[in-house]
Amino acid sequence: MHGNGDMAEVRPIRGDESPAQLEAFEQTIADDQTIEPRDWMPVAYREGLLRQIAQHAHSEIIGMQPEGNWITRAPSLRRKAILMAKVQDEAGHGAYLYSAAETLGADRADLVEMLIDGRQKYSSIFNYPTLTWADMGAIGWLVDGAAIVNQVPLTRCSYGPYARAMVRVCKEESFHQRQGFEILHTLSHGTEGQQAMAQDAVDRWWWPSLMMFGPPDDESVHSAQSMRWKVKRFSNDELRRRFVGMCVPQAEILGLTLPDPELQLDEESGEYRFGPIDWDEFWEVVKGNGPCNRRRIEHRRRAHEEGAWVREAAAAYAAKREATVAA
Repeated sequence: MHGNGDMAEVRPIRGDESPAQLEAFEQTIADDQTIEPRDWMPVAYREGLLRQIAQHAHSEIIGMQPEGNWITRAPSLRRKAILMAKVQDEAGHGAYLYSAAETLGADRADLVEMLIDGRQKYSSIFNYPTLTWADMGAIGWLVDGAAIVNQVPLTRCSYGPYARAMVRVCKEESFHQRQGFEILHTLSHGTEGQQAMAQDAVDRWWWPSLMMFGPPDDESVHSAQSMRWKVKRFSNDELRRRFVGMCVPQAEILGLTLPDPELQLDEESGEYRFGPIDWDEFWEVVKGNGPCNRRRIEHRRRAHEEGAWVREAAAAYAAKREATVAA
């Protein structure tokens, strides 16, 4: 989902891709028409989409773990029910996105295998631990808030199945963001200890949330091409600025402080300027050296192995049913 200005030109076409095909494809994009699974598309477009959609699907599935950690420890039955529903939503989002990837010729089992053995990535944000109940609020408000800023433009993605999947995903993410905001609001207007817990969670999740949009535009390797083909509509830095502008007034309502002494409004542009992001930390987490990388993948591997019998039973049932219908 990232890119840089050096790659704004169309990538070289392959020997089996004619200039006429590419011209027709580019015209469809220019006319803001969607590309559908049976339409011709450049290999680079297909591969870029597969990379992005697979990473998105993996992120939804891995993202169940940090919050699932608190289902049994939620402070009330109401909170438990809401959190369970949210985690179920994320499982559904992963299913939608794996289905979208399958329209590009991918095999879901192969995608899961590539996640488990490290050949494909998921969002670095999910490699941080959830230490207190307030983290459920910070994830909802900041992480899901960042996801909304990033994903709403994807409802206008040039690839039809991805765009349509994102419509429902974004509607559900908006509820998740409101849930997180409500958790933090309750804590920040509670006891002194609850207020401190809420502030601590925001302090820990703020900077990783800004990293969710990817590296700066001048260091990115995919964004420019994705924007040219309208897979994504805005650059990483532009989306990041939008997110900060959204969070500042909400933090004031919460009565919480965003942990950035350099955060200030630029009167001329009307946008908030913020301090430097620790990109060394970002890349360390991406490389697998974050606080929870190994734990997340090991948990996913174990769940996949323990669920093998369910997949086998489902396949056997489907085969038996097909044989019965054929008879």
